[in-house]
Amino acid sequence: MPAKFHLSLLLHAHQPVGNFEDVFERCYQRAYLPFIQHLERHEKIRAALHYSGPLLSWIEINHPEYFDLLRALVQRKQAELVGGGFYEPILAVIPPENQHEQVERLAAYIERHFGQRPSGAWLAERIWEPQLPSILAGSQVNYTLVDDFHFLAAGFEPHELFAAYQAEDRGKTVRLFAGQKALRYLVPFGTVGDVIRYLRELAVTHPNGVAVFGDDMEKFGVWPGTFDHCYRDHWLEDFLSALEQNSDWLTVTLLGEYAENHAPVGRADLPTACYPEMGEWALPTAVRQRFHAAQQEFSGRQEVAAFLRGGSWRGFFRKYAEANLLHKKMLHTATRLAAVPQRRTDAKSTREIAEAQELLLRSQCNDAYWHGVFGGLYAPHLRTEIWRSLIRAESVADKHTPGGQIGRVELLDYDTDGKNELLFTGPEYQVLLKPSDGGTVAALDFRPTASTLVNSMQRRPEAYHTRLRNASQAAAGAVTSIHEQTLVKEPNLDRFLKYDRWARHAFRILVFDPQRTQQDYENLRLNEDASFAGAEFSVRSSAPHQAELYRETCIGENVPGNEPVPVAVTKRFSFSPAPNGCEICCEAGLKLKQPLDRAVMVGVETIVNLLAPAQTDRFIQTAAGAQNLRFSGELPAPMLHLVDEWQKLKITLHAPAAENFWLAPIETVSESESGFERVYQGSQILARWRVSTQKVLSARVVFRIETL
Repeated sequence: MPAKFHLSLLLHAHQPVGNFEDVFERCYQRAYLPFIQHLERHEKIRAALHYSGPLLSWIEINHPEYFDLLRALVQRKQAELVGGGFYEPILAVIPPENQHEQVERLAAYIERHFGQRPSGAWLAERIWEPQLPSILAGSQVNYTLVDDFHFLAAGFEPHELFAAYQAEDRGKTVRLFAGQKALRYLVPFGTVGDVIRYLRELAVTHPNGVAVFGDDMEKFGVWPGTFDHCYRDHWLEDFLSALEQNSDWLTVTLLGEYAENHAPVGRADLPTACYPEMGEWALPTAVRQRFHAAQQEFSGRQEVAAFLRGGSWRGFFRKYAEANLLHKKMLHTATRLAAVPQRRTDAKSTREIAEAQELLLRSQCNDAYWHGVFGGLYAPHLRTEIWRSLIRAESVADKHTPGGQIGRVELLDYDTDGKNELLFTGPEYQVLLKPSDGGTVAALDFRPTASTLVNSMQRRPEAYHTRLRNASQAAAGAVTSIHEQTLVKEPNLDRFLKYDRWARHAFRILVFDPQRTQQDYENLRLNEDASFAGAEFSVRSSAPHQAELYRETCIGENVPGNEPVPVAVTKRFSFSPAPNGCEICCEAGLKLKQPLDRAVMVGVETIVNLLAPAQTDRFIQTAAGAQNLRFSGELPAPMLHLVDEWQKLKITLHAPAAENFWLAPIETVSESESGFERVYQGSQILARWRVSTQKVLSARVVFRIETL
């Protein structure tokens, strides 16, 4: 009997930590449930299934009947469950002790609920780095999957990718399979006939070989247009039936069984790699545009494609300072937790430390650390959930470390950018001060409610903004891959495409022409003086509850009619407890060598993100009543109040002697799986003072946070 060709299906289902409840439910009803129901009806079709820990935990609580379906499939050997990191981390970029813990936690969960310990592991976003074989082997993982692109980048020929290989690091090995890009694009976007013809061609040239389809379960019902395509138009039913009808030459094999029954055909020494789209997304925007043009130029030459690799996943830390800061806070929290003394005699302390460790693992969920079609960096609710977990975990670590709750200041390169920061920590707050970026506050955590209050995004050019500007009305018709669509959630989104000069940090000094208006401020047309806003300050002094920064420069040169006047600039910060919360005070002092010829405006800008602008439980208090967080305009000084009943906190800004406050929303335009969307990333608030004939100015802003 001639050898049959093998097809292995590996479906990956995931929802990130912090995603909305209705998103979980919609994905369950439109993809996870109907897909398994279809699989159940086709008993000869076998599949490997990977579910991330956050999704499994949600299903266990909300749809326990789904576990019964999965358990039945596993028991009759129609399905195998695949492991990985419980919270879907990028394994290569988390601390070594957490790598094993993440994999072991998901393996133990699967074994407890389904009676089978997984032999394989799904790599989040299929991110591969050469040290992974020893990491996976050390966690009893027998096999994993990457893309065929990973193999091609290592010099493999396309015809070599229909077998199992062995990857090794420091003597530890793991079986490695190449998922076929052609299958990822054919299923479910090609016709069923096209898929079968492709597989038949492979069967002729690779008898007893294996073609692996590894992709998201969400593309069977959640991606735009796919629910109708897969279920109402019967694509999935027709596909599974076609696989059964061709069983004389095609066998649908569990990937774990293939790995167990077929020896690897050789070594696979792969470079750091990711799937092609991810490599493009990770590049800086201008480079990404050139890279995309090169891809288009050589699109007809497949032999060149393997050499056009794009960037690595870690490139997101360079491209987005916000992602880098989030990652470094995770590492810093992990270090704090690891330093907690081990000797604990009471059950409460043991329980609290265990909960903090769980929060750390939750914070390693990958989605909020990057941005592409799916990445969640631009999604404030995903970013915030990670940050809140870290605030809670680090607070517990401080509680159980001798002296950890005493106010302290640390001088360190927190975000590993080559410049030192000042990290102030007290029982009520943690503040990261960046002298190198205008002496601004990059992060402000309010510990009593585990709230991070700056938490914004710099508006920057993205490669897809060009596509948005040029998009015309898309033609209705065929269902296409999510990477090929241009959809918008509201008309005229291009009017919100504006780009910040500076990172969205708090307490930035803006010096500008008094003729500029609030509309100029909202539209980023202040033409503020860079030597104040973005310059490097020196640290004159620091203590656990205060710091003084200093810089000498000139003032007035960006205002017509002024000759530059030398000025000494000081920024004094103080941090103190207050009833039900804390106060952060920033005092900007300007000492001019001589009066200016013409007045200038000096503003101190703060950034506050309360996340949900349309919700009535978050608002700006004004004399005219509560205002939506998207409020834009002027409000009287010296006091401004913001209320967040969801996080149970109130913020009061006090700017003595300021003329008024200017407010404007910070809104990004980003690409998501359902199209281009406008996202509120907080509010920019500018307290303004006028400098004319006086030689000394003190601009003071007090930021008071209290629990409701």
